[in-house]
Amino acid sequence: MSGISLARLTEERKQWRKDHPFGFFARPQNNKDGSTNLFVWDCGIPGITGTLWEGGTYPLTMEFSEEYPSKPPKCRFPKDFFHPNVYPSGTVCLSIVNDDGDWKPSISVKQILLGIQDLLNAPNPKSPAQQLPITLFVNNIEEYKRKVKEQVKLYPPPV
Repeated sequence: MSGISLARLTEERKQWRKDHPFGFFARPQNNKDGSTNLFVWDCGIPGITGTLWEGGTYPLTMEFSEEYPSKPPKCRFPKDFFHPNVYPSGTVCLSIVNDDGDWKPSISVKQILLGIQDLLNAPNPKSPAQQLPITLFVNNIEEYKRKVKEQVKLYPPPV
């Protein structure tokens, strides 16, 4: 199966280099020997202009298994990332990257990252992953906004 995975990831990388949304980055990590590891990508997702998340670029790791594209990648922000749909481990709770959700092998890296960008500003209260963010989002929106603005400062755009 890894042959299929490698071929797909090679194609994804080529497509990303040709056409990716402004402000985003997605690149495979390097192995200790300097070779490229197509199964682990370091990504950056910019906050959408005009939203609470504007001004930050949020680091995300995408981990692909040898079962990709049959199985979605694991998508993780840093541990303790403040968002209602991100687990304390950093794992993103979003149907398009869930084995039991809306994952389809045709979904691209670009579509995943755009979907996660949308999720930042439009949390799904029906699928909470962290208690404090969802409680504030539902019951104390001003405190929620304050916490998001604090987090934005932690992740300035790359220079």
